Amino acid sequence: MPTLTHDRDAFSQGKPLWSRGIAQPAVEFGPIPLSVIAGQVPADLHGSLYRNGAGQLERAGQLVDHWFDGDGGILAIHFSQGGATGLYRYVQTQGLQAEAAANRYLYPGYGKPAAGPFWQRLGTQPKNAANTSVLALPDKLLALWEAGNPHALDLDTLDTVGLDDLGSLSPHQPYSAHPKRDPQTGDIYNFGVVLGRRSYIQLYRSDGTGQIRQQGQIPLPRTTLVHDFVLAGPYLVFLVPPVVLSLWPILFQNKGFSDAMGWRPQYGTQVIVVDRQTLEEVSRFETDPWFQWHMGNGYQGADGAVVIDYSRYDNFDTNQWLKEFVTGHPTTPATGRLFRLRLDAIASNILSNEPLSDLEGEFPIVPPHAVGHPHDALFFCHKSQPKTEEYFDGIGRLDPNSGALDLMTFAQGCYPSEPTYVAKAQGSGWILTVVFDGHRDQSTLQILSADNLAAGPVCVLALPEVIPFGFHGTWQSKPSSNS
Repeated sequence: MPTLTHDRDAFSQGKPLWSRGIAQPAVEFGPIPLSVIAGQVPADLHGSLYRNGAGQLERAGQLVDHWFDGDGGILAIHFSQGGATGLYRYVQTQGLQAEAAANRYLYPGYGKPAAGPFWQRLGTQPKNAANTSVLALPDKLLALWEAGNPHALDLDTLDTVGLDDLGSLSPHQPYSAHPKRDPQTGDIYNFGVVLGRRSYIQLYRSDGTGQIRQQGQIPLPRTTLVHDFVLAGPYLVFLVPPVVLSLWPILFQNKGFSDAMGWRPQYGTQVIVVDRQTLEEVSRFETDPWFQWHMGNGYQGADGAVVIDYSRYDNFDTNQWLKEFVTGHPTTPATGRLFRLRLDAIASNILSNEPLSDLEGEFPIVPPHAVGHPHDALFFCHKSQPKTEEYFDGIGRLDPNSGALDLMTFAQGCYPSEPTYVAKAQGSGWILTVVFDGHRDQSTLQILSADNLAAGPVCVLALPEVIPFGFHGTWQSKPSSNS
């Protein structure tokens, strides 16, 4: 395992400026009022932004083996009466507490096999890092991870309450980090991949409080990786990549999950369509091989075709890039581009699968009111300079129907996180993004107008500590005190 120095300058020497953002573990802070660097906080922002990510990538001078293994840290920014208050807390998982007490890594993870002698490694459960996404419910915030139960946190203080079974999850049962909330019914759909001789997708439908009300199972064609899915009108759609996980190295703890997975393009990508009401399979079929981490949105068009916008990679090299990310200098080429897939769910065939843009883009999202329905705006992170070692330096808005682009490229050395959409009472809404400035070693929260990104931020708020690059976030609205 590589060694990491605590000196930010030494770690970043000869590396891209963004690497300074991960050179040290995140520092908890707040709650603290946030000062305005430029502009003004929009008066109609009433609610909370929550973001999750790997806040700590090293312990006792040792780097994690993969970005996905860092301990989860949550940023919350509460907006009210034209001001903002920020705080940052690590999710106090059992694994984090045990490793902090021992001052060394104890558990296997996505990239790391278990430590210690062979007889001690057998049967060791991976650490639930609680580091991938968040789901805001009426009475709690869930910190989500791929392969286990979510952790419940206090919405205001981010105090960790503990693991949450949502009414029916068994211990260690997977509940993925990419739930989809129906904007009309409030129902929440999610899944988890259960690995074994007969691997399958466990499906969940929850009510608006998060309590699971319905479950289903869909068999997988192989032991593989499924990271995301789409709610598309009457369907849930899964795109299963030709990635094969070898279970023996996992069982004997010779490899982490990341190194035990291989790219097998001969299998193609399998499309699985599920009825969202019954949680039963409608159809499945195979098509050309590709890999994707994230879906933007899905819906059923007027002609009956299912439309899916997603970020596509030619192969699984993206996983190696993410492994190298923790060193601050990735060298493996891995380019994602936004694509639109159209398919006939009943006839089981692909109608088209074409790029939406030549830009390198990831973390595609749509406004929450458009989830599962037709959309005319896809927001995403993009790279203005397509270099292997660089990170995203811009936020884009794409109309997937017309191809029109609206781009905000930040100053050199400044790097945004995944955009979060916040609806206005009137108008198109706001885009919120956490931006790291590598020249100043400073993180800010920047607010942009969703219908005019190129105009630049309408407000920039200073954060008291550097926020390492994270994964996913959400917004929870609160009623205005004037309403």
